[in-house]
Amino acid sequence: MKKIVIAGAGGAPSEGVILSLIRAGGGEEIIGMGSEVFDLALSSAHKKYHVPYCYDAAYESALLKLLSKEKPDLIHFQNDAEVYSASLLREKILAAGVKLYMPTHNVIETCINKHKSYEVWKAHGIKVPENILIHNVDDLARAFENLGDANGMIWLRVVTTGAGGKGALPTNDFEFAKRWIDHFKGWGEFAAAQMLTSDTVTWLSIWFEGELVVAQTRKRKGWTHGNRTLSGVTGVTKTGETYSSETVDRIALDTIRSIDTKPHGIYGVDMTYSKEGIPNPTEINISRFFTTILFFTEAGLNMPEIFKDIILYNKFPLLDKKINPLPDGLLWCRGMDKTPRLTTENELSKEILIA
Repeated sequence: MKKIVIAGAGGAPSEGVILSLIRAGGGEEIIGMGSEVFDLALSSAHKKYHVPYCYDAAYESALLKLLSKEKPDLIHFQNDAEVYSASLLREKILAAGVKLYMPTHNVIETCINKHKSYEVWKAHGIKVPENILIHNVDDLARAFENLGDANGMIWLRVVTTGAGGKGALPTNDFEFAKRWIDHFKGWGEFAAAQMLTSDTVTWLSIWFEGELVVAQTRKRKGWTHGNRTLSGVTGVTKTGETYSSETVDRIALDTIRSIDTKPHGIYGVDMTYSKEGIPNPTEINISRFFTTILFFTEAGLNMPEIFKDIILYNKFPLLDKKINPLPDGLLWCRGMDKTPRLTTENELSKEILIA
């Protein structure tokens, strides 16, 4: 029996992967590894290990001890910080006889730092909102002067690390923006950008040694608890919808290939539409599946299964279409403490009455 370690077990991003692997029925033992005991208590993994956080000095020894004890065949990480830490340890992980399926460290470093990504895309002529890295109040003043829309609004966010819309703030108030960055101790870590719309789309893909294996697009129809944040962004999709667009496909491919000439692993391109209706890449979620990956599995496209079959068994999927094999219009409805539901607008219109 082969063994697969999934880091971040118990958290929503990792549990979607774990459940997808279990539902694939491949017979592998899924070992959950995580830093939150109460999250681990909720994990569906067959076996669970508690380890320090990846930024803790004890993380490396705990990880290598786990690998030595369990001798897994594959390990996969599901959040940016741990992807980065694991990438730095890749030679030691590989020396332990454990497989990794991830891009080069340079690619990971570029994708995790959103400003570095922005600079690459701009240099390659990809349409992106203008950004200014905010080192000091002069940079902030320049951002308001040069990037503000008709109402003077700019978009602030942390770009050096973090996910889930960390530090995101739309504002036209210079003093509030200054206090906001002060609060996060974020000078040099925040960037200001031109405002885009609230419409977003994600192009999730798996690659092998430069060749695209599969990609599927998903629109986001809202953020869970978005009304409880100043930005409206939480990083947690409320409802996703399968979608296809040749424009999105082309921009996603250009976005990935501008950063990595030989893509290998998982690349999730997040795009936000401009007021002119053009999808602008805002980040690549690198070497990890998005939180709602169980959506695609339930709809008939089990990407974690494809991922592990390639690296463990050299088995590639037989698909009629590599790009957007799922039909458009499938909905994945989610809520806190509720089982997600796969449905369509047509189904909902039949059962939900108008008062």
